[in-house]
Parts: sequence; C-alpha cells; structure tokens
Amino acid sequence: MAGGAEAPSGGVPQPSRVSALARGMAGSLILEVATDVRTRTARGRTICDLTIGDFDPRQFPIPQVLRDRIIAALAAGETNYPAAPGMPALREAIRTFSRDRLGVDYPLESVLVTSGARPVLYSAYRTLVDPGDRVVFPVPSWQNSYYCQLAGATEVPVSCDAPADFLPSRATLEPHIRGARLLVLNSPVNPTGTMFRADALAAICDLVLEENARRAGRERPLYLLYDQVYWMLTFGAVRHVTPVALRPAMSAYTISLDAISKSFAATGLRVGWALGPPDVVRYMGDLVVHMGGWAPRPEQVATAVLLGSSNAVDEYHRTVNRDLKERLDALYAGVQAMRAAGLPVAATEPAGAIYLSAQFALGGSRTPGGERLVTNQDIRRYLLDEADFAAVPFQAFGVPEDTGWFRLSVGAVSVADIEAALPKVRAAVERCHIPAAARRDAASG
Repeated sequence: MAGGAEAPSGGVPQPSRVSALARGMAGSLILEVATDVRTRTARGRTICDLTIGDFDPRQFPIPQVLRDRIIAALAAGETNYPAAPGMPALREAIRTFSRDRLGVDYPLESVLVTSGARPVLYSAYRTLVDPGDRVVFPVPSWQNSYYCQLAGATEVPVSCDAPADFLPSRATLEPHIRGARLLVLNSPVNPTGTMFRADALAAICDLVLEENARRAGRERPLYLLYDQVYWMLTFGAVRHVTPVALRPAMSAYTISLDAISKSFAATGLRVGWALGPPDVVRYMGDLVVHMGGWAPRPEQVATAVLLGSSNAVDEYHRTVNRDLKERLDALYAGVQAMRAAGLPVAATEPAGAIYLSAQFALGGSRTPGGERLVTNQDIRRYLLDEADFAAVPFQAFGVPEDTGWFRLSVGAVSVADIEAALPKVRAAVERCHIPAAARRDAASG
C-alpha cells in the first residue's frame, strides 16, 4: 500500500514492519520450482530433477585431497577467524593458479577471498555502483536483477537469443555502454552452458577500453564484472578465455570472480575469490568484513593445498568433465531426436558448465485434458505433471518472453535418470495438440 502501509487491521492501514527493499525483493523462482519438486518427491513421485545448479555428492564428490585437508585442518585446530582478505597461503595459491592456468598475473593485493562467489558479486556491486547508476547485462543471466535491486541500480538488460548462443556481442552491447557504470558478463553461462569465443570477448574488451578512453578521467570508469565460476567445466573445442589475458589493459577495469563451488562440486564449502584492481579490491574487502563474508578457515587451508596440487586438479576434471559431458550429451541427443521427429523442441549444443538450454515450444498447444498451454510456467507444470521432468524456465534468468526456453541442470542426476526420463518427455509432448504452425517451424528448423 502507499506510504509503506501493510494490510489494514480494523480498517486502519498499519505501518510496514519491514523495509521497502525487503518488501520489493522477489523470491528466487529457481527455489520455488525446487520446492515444488521436493513436495512431489515427498509424496512418492520419482522426478528427473534438472532444476538446481548443484551437485549430488554421491555422483560428484569433492576431490579427495580437499576432503582430507579439511579434516586435517579441523584436527589441527584451524577453527578461529581467518585473515580478513583471506589466508595468505590461499591468496598466494590463487595467484599462482590463475597465472599458470589462465595466463593472468596479479599482485597479492588484487586477491580477495570470500565465502563463495556471491559476496564477490554483492561487494562489487556495492563498491562500484551508486543508486541510479546503469548496470548492463545480457539476458538470460543469473541474478543480476536482484543485485541491481540491492544496489539501487538502473537495470539495462540486453536480450540474447539462441542463434547467438545466448551471448552478447560488441554490436549488441555498444548502444547501451555510454554512461554505464558496470557491465556484467558470465562464461560459461548460467543458465545456457554456452561460452564466449576469444574474438567475441576481445571485441567487447575493446569496446570497454574505448569507452574508458573516451571518458579520460572526466567521468567515472566503466567496469567489467566477469563471472567465471564454471570455467574449469568445459567440453569440446571452445576454450575458456578471460578479459585480462586477451587485453592486459583490462586489468584496470575488470573484477573477475571464481570459486571452488562449481569447478570442484563444493557448493557447500563456501570458498570464492575476486581478482581485480587493488584499490577496488581493498574497498570490496572492507565491505566483506562488515558482512562477515569470510570463507571458513579450514576450507581455506584445504583449498590452498588443492590449488597447488596440479596433478590432483587435472585428474579430478578428467573424470568430472567426462561424466558431466555424458549427461549433457544424453539430454542433447534426446532433444535433437524429438526435433528430428518433427516435435517443436530445440537445444543448444553443450559447451561448458552443468547446463543445457532446451526449448519446448508448446505455447498455444492443448494438453490431452484440453488445457491450453500459454506461458513457460504452464509448460513447466505440464512436463512435471505428465513426465516427472523438472526444469527451470528462462524467466528465472531475466527473460520476460514466454518462448519455451528452459535451463536443464545435470549435477544431481545420472545418465540412467536422463535416459529413463526422455521417453516420458517425448510421450508428453506427442500427446499435446500442437498447432500446425509450430510443427512446421520445428520441421524447418
């Protein structure tokens, strides 16, 4: 209600018990979908759950060296506060790991350790962005709208489509960069599993450098926040690239974020880090102190050892990347087989992360019971009801249109789970009364 009033009691508007920010903050659609899945599972349904960007530790355990070193650190009494910017041994390990694996060489002052990647995102937004500042980001992408809301920023979403692998280009970003304060990019991308190629990312870096040269100290800089938490989970010919390795001058304007959360299936251990300009990182660190956003000390001690264990890291990813690719390939092949049969579905070829983008273009169709499917939420519920198949619509990633695109996450399912689910999905799609135009579009695609 106006003026921050809540529902009336006895006809008199009551003052709000919470802040305007809290009242306006929407919950996570991803978690809403996951709750729906858990409710059905508790009732005895067997669901192929492709919703949460997490790992089932029974299928994807953390590296043994990480587990062993955490236990050893606890036994050694490493249970008090860590150093505020991160344990020195871990910050040095991150520097070395980033230099050797990514080709970027940072001073120690550029490294900030946090409790996972989210504090890096939040502290970067709050360090660089004032209320009203413009933040440019592609959609679909993960959570940028929420962080803009927390910072009071003006959102500038840039729509990206399937023919472009859901990735922005210099051409699509250029009309929005003038006067912006922050550009946020992610590769490999959550939710799409696609990746920047070197030439495309280099062109975007050139755009950022040119814009900062134009400002020449008369305006505040344009920064790039580069989320690369999935970079070690990549497949095929495309190789992960970073802004600073491609254009060293970008080091003055780039904050990169990384973590063990995804690359080592360690989402619950909460170790992440930022690499960026020392002055910016220092202010981010001050915010993290007041947030209490430190990574746990035993996990920091163990992560320093893990990152320094080159053979263990390589062996772990040989196994994990192979197993993830098997799952993604099984999903992709199943969707492509449906498409070859003339059904209105599609998918992007997996390149990295734990995600497949799949389209179930059932808008305008009618279910066997006569219900008309209009929105992505309608399609999501239909696939869950009829095929025990749980996916997250792209609305959870900032896409307003109901185009039938979904994120499928494979970190908590087996190949057998996927192979069992695909015939049920195909049967559910075939049972729909699909408009002839949609079938023609599928056949011509």
